[in-house]
Amino acid sequence: MQLGALGALEFDRIVEAVKTFALTPMGAERLGRLRPSIDPGEVADLLARTEEAVRFLAASGALPLRASDDLPQIFAALAVEGRALEPLRLLALATFLDSLDESRTLIRRAPGSFPRLEAISGGAATFKSETGATRDKIDASGEVVDQASPELKAIRERLRKQRTRLRSTLESYLRGKETARHLQDQVVTERNGRYVLVVKAEHRGAIPGIVHGASTSGASLFLEPLSTVEINNDIVALEEQEHAEVLRILLALTDLFRARREEMQQTIEAATELDVVQARARFSNSVDGIEPALASDGRFELIAARHPLLAQAVPVTIKVTPPATVLLITGPNTGGKTVALKTAGLLALMAQAGLRIPAAEGSRVPVFQSLFADIGDDQSIEASLSTFSARIANILLMDQSLVAPALVLLDEVGSGTDPIEGGALGVAIVDHFRKRGATILATSHYDQLKTYASTAEGVTSAAFGFHADTFEPTYELIYGSPGRSLALEIAARLGLSPTIITEARQNLSAREAQLAEHLAKIDRDMRAIDHEHRIAAREREEIEAAGARMRQREDALRQREEPFRRRLNEELDTQVRRARREIDIVIAELKAKTTAIAQDAGRHAVTTGDTGAVRGEARAAVDQVVTRLLEPTALPPAQPATGGRAPRVGDRVIVGGFGLEGIVTSLHDGAAEIDMRGKHMRASARDLSIVDTSGPGNPGHHVAARVSVNVELQPRETTPSDLNVIGCSVDEAIARAERFLDESLLTDQRTVRLIHGYGTGQLKRALSGFLQQHPLVARFATAPPEQGGGGVTVVELKE
Repeated sequence: MQLGALGALEFDRIVEAVKTFALTPMGAERLGRLRPSIDPGEVADLLARTEEAVRFLAASGALPLRASDDLPQIFAALAVEGRALEPLRLLALATFLDSLDESRTLIRRAPGSFPRLEAISGGAATFKSETGATRDKIDASGEVVDQASPELKAIRERLRKQRTRLRSTLESYLRGKETARHLQDQVVTERNGRYVLVVKAEHRGAIPGIVHGASTSGASLFLEPLSTVEINNDIVALEEQEHAEVLRILLALTDLFRARREEMQQTIEAATELDVVQARARFSNSVDGIEPALASDGRFELIAARHPLLAQAVPVTIKVTPPATVLLITGPNTGGKTVALKTAGLLALMAQAGLRIPAAEGSRVPVFQSLFADIGDDQSIEASLSTFSARIANILLMDQSLVAPALVLLDEVGSGTDPIEGGALGVAIVDHFRKRGATILATSHYDQLKTYASTAEGVTSAAFGFHADTFEPTYELIYGSPGRSLALEIAARLGLSPTIITEARQNLSAREAQLAEHLAKIDRDMRAIDHEHRIAAREREEIEAAGARMRQREDALRQREEPFRRRLNEELDTQVRRARREIDIVIAELKAKTTAIAQDAGRHAVTTGDTGAVRGEARAAVDQVVTRLLEPTALPPAQPATGGRAPRVGDRVIVGGFGLEGIVTSLHDGAAEIDMRGKHMRASARDLSIVDTSGPGNPGHHVAARVSVNVELQPRETTPSDLNVIGCSVDEAIARAERFLDESLLTDQRTVRLIHGYGTGQLKRALSGFLQQHPLVARFATAPPEQGGGGVTVVELKE
């Protein structure tokens, strides 16, 4: 990256802003060296770390990292063997290491997955034993406590006793009548580390002792009485011992940390990187940034991008979409062209430095290998460089250093010289960098560059809009528009004399005036097209919203229909269960009469009249059930709509006997499959009546169901309670067993036996599987030995 481009785009201000979010001096120092990366893999990893940190901050809040400003000096002191850290610095070190442990725990326990943050914090070692020992021996104020060692405790106890003795001795001089009158002040003070009295100079010999100095005026002497010299000597010696013991304790605590030098370095690195990542994330949040997608196809698209250093930045959308690689931005002065250029370049640098960018979702940026910016006035009197010369020198440096993929930003390219020659030079410069494969964003007022943008392949033009009435800029970029400079209109709006404006218009040549009018017409046409586009977009949104509302209404109707359908199905099931119960009663009565006829058959022959009577009574009972089911429907009598034709697939029909309406979905062998609001039912085609939809108020008609009941009495082959299937195949045995169970239930047999023999056991296994699934079987088991044992299965039928 060109250093001049970083300065022109004010990337250093971004760096300073990110540094303010650092929690440690090491993190701030590393952030101060923040630079964009040109490695796509590294850029992707940096952005992923920042994104993960943003999610973590949203889920758990700020990291509890704490570090004092002199932490680097503390680490430097640790590197010096034999040097003890001061108590407050040891506490600061312990606080920093404990906060790193807290941060690691918070990351591990945070809701969500944060593998990158866990990997970073996992590189730090824990120093809980060392920090615990430090806090045990040093209190919050930075004093080494008496309990730090037995020796220190003993020394301080002796010190306290000697100081008490000294204080008592000196106070006796203050209270004594003979000595007190020789004192200048009734106080005990300290000189050269020894406790002394303030004696009047003229009474020097009144109190024997050692003079340790005099006041500035010479009127007072600081005298140590001879009676306290020995005590003072003891105190000085004990204080020296105390200092030596404290120093030994501090050195021992310092050596605890120093002994783990490599782990300490790893921990410092982990804390620094963790701080850098969280600072990038917090800065990204402060600018309401998003993670841009990294484009591998050269797309450079910034949606609603905002300059991060402007408080009231107006969003602008900048798009350079292949095959186009050049975007020429034109438009009025003070319209926002330079800000757009700086925004594009600065956001590209931020993304490559691992920072989120202030733009809308959908933004995409390539990873540029080089970035150049020719923005502003770089003239230098000392270097004899004019504005034009400085710009040419800058462009020459770009051409020499360019490595694709590159981003080249050219503000007012070709300016600073004759407009015709400058326009031609500007076209040549832009086209040169285009051929070298760079992505180019350029601004210009020159007509030659506007013509170039409208005719050259791979070049897109866009112009900043303005209000047609006031000529005030809208700061909205309109793509496809050649744009107008509006120099005269804006000069008038800024207050320039109307006379000057009028003369300036007269100075325009006919060709220039015609071109200006042509550009104005194009601008009006573009505005009209843009207006129509907005209307179409709004109408499309309204249609989509109407479609969504219609789908919501359909869903609501479907949800309201569901309870009705459920109630209908429940009513159908209730009616079917009721009909089954009543038919079960008819069958039970029929079985009773059949049993009676069978018993009479042993005494005399059964006549046709007997069986006919039973059949007639059963039919009449079932007809009563059908009639009762039909009564709630209260269907009016009607004639079939088709003159009595048979129902067909797709006909809406009513099922006789139930009064339920449905649609025929299939017909087979005189039976119909009917769909009744999602529930399927089979019925005889004879029992269906076709609904007449040709006239109003005629819902259809029905034909009462006709039920046939046949009673057949056949002699049984074996005893009523046994079935012998020895010698049968599996299929034959199961078929015979099924008929046998039905007949047994009909004759009210509750316990029967299936004789299958031993053999290979295949018949017994097959019959066991069959009996497990049979609805009439309550339970079954192998017969007792006296009834056949394993060759017989006893079956108990349900009531």
